[in-house]
Amino acid sequence: MVLGDQLSTGIAALSDIDPPHDVVLMAEVMAECTYVPHHAQKIVLVLSAMRHFAAALRARGIRVDYMALDDPANTQTLRGEVLRAAARLKPDGVVVTEPGEWRVLQDMLGWEDAAGVPVEIRDDDRFLCSRAGFRGWARDRRQLRMEFFYREMRRRCDLLMDGDAPAGGRWNFDPENRKRLPAKIAPPPVPRFAPDAVTRAVIGLVATRFPDNMGGAEGFALPVTAADAQAALKDFIAHRLPDFGDWQDAMKSGEPTLFHSLISTSLNLGLLEPLAICRAAQAAWCAGHAPLNAVEGFIRQIIGWREFVRGVYWLHMPGYAVLNTLEATRRLPAFYWTGETRMQCLRAAIGQTIEHAYAHHIQRLMVTGNFALLAGIDPDEVDRWYLCVYADAYEWVEMPNTRGMALFADGGIVGSKPYAASGAYINRMSDYCGRCAYDVKDAVGANACPLNFLYWDFIGRHAERFAGNPRMAMPVRGWGAMAGGKRDAIRARAAAFLESMDSGETV
Repeated sequence: MVLGDQLSTGIAALSDIDPPHDVVLMAEVMAECTYVPHHAQKIVLVLSAMRHFAAALRARGIRVDYMALDDPANTQTLRGEVLRAAARLKPDGVVVTEPGEWRVLQDMLGWEDAAGVPVEIRDDDRFLCSRAGFRGWARDRRQLRMEFFYREMRRRCDLLMDGDAPAGGRWNFDPENRKRLPAKIAPPPVPRFAPDAVTRAVIGLVATRFPDNMGGAEGFALPVTAADAQAALKDFIAHRLPDFGDWQDAMKSGEPTLFHSLISTSLNLGLLEPLAICRAAQAAWCAGHAPLNAVEGFIRQIIGWREFVRGVYWLHMPGYAVLNTLEATRRLPAFYWTGETRMQCLRAAIGQTIEHAYAHHIQRLMVTGNFALLAGIDPDEVDRWYLCVYADAYEWVEMPNTRGMALFADGGIVGSKPYAASGAYINRMSDYCGRCAYDVKDAVGANACPLNFLYWDFIGRHAERFAGNPRMAMPVRGWGAMAGGKRDAIRARAAAFLESMDSGETV
């Protein structure tokens, strides 16, 4: 069996396939389309990519038993389709690659008894660090820090290395990658992949079956084949990678993609391989086409963060899914689904999410994630939202980034401090504040930026908890040194704002 996010010809389950005798089972099922209400374009992406992958396998002479979502015989669950196929085909056994999500693995572990045939679950070797390898790295470490994991991965993969030392004498060029985008710089256009007949059929199916899901199926233009994914990667390396480093943390109104790669959907589906991507980026640096800070920052996202958060997910599940260290309980505001808010930064990030099923990492971390952190929104609701709205979201990558990096709900497993920020950060890294209804330079006035008073209210609420955290010492001291009257005013503004938000008012 090949799952919908395992669309790699080299996937472990297919490594020893015998076309004259073996059958590949693929199934589109409602259970996977509806365990959260996915963005319509996410569903189009996965179903269309699955259908194209099945066609590619058939072109190689491999028999594919494919169950479409609208087939009347479809049981609409992965287990149900495995059991039906086992009864129909009477195989000697089932071979599958381990899934990316805990809930799917728990179901998969019961397939053997239910089907009455052996089920072999193979490691997903598309990742550069196996689950067992990450456990070994994490063993006996008091803290898990991505930076040290990343350095080991650089050595292991021989990427940007000068012998045993990092190229350029430094492992990390992040300080060079935090520039505000000048107004005169216009990012290049990104490639769009016109839907073919297969994708158009899926768009129609999704529009009919999921009419109320976020976004719309129309306007879909993501890669759904390995060839298109390669074209997207080449376009990024040629046109956006050279400037990716300098502006990777920048945000600009009306520019949802800037210099980002837009390949995460293809990578997480299996249409691209991580090491091949990194080597292509390294080759651009070696050829003098892209500077080291850009290439290093890009490679760090793939062999650093992506591999690290997957390791954290499998190391700590299922308990990770219920961590709520900061005891946040507020309901997710309605504007996360509509974008209807007076806060320009949130309106921009959520608006493009609704339209494109995409926002880049700083918008996710420092806009929607930061607000949820400061407002004390329940991690369960924030987790669910991120998993719903982004086309590249799967629980193994979404949850540690959201519950860990953005919300600090894991108490510091992923990050050493909460990434809390006031409006000053947004103003420094974007042009949002100049278009906002609120005043980014005001903390307590009637028109104060909500991020300002929510930030200090957050510090005040958790001052005792963060007093011993070296990276939080400065804001905690700042809160303690603040005049009592100003602290009271901040608390009052935060309480009034959150009450208005909770009551459904436009804030």
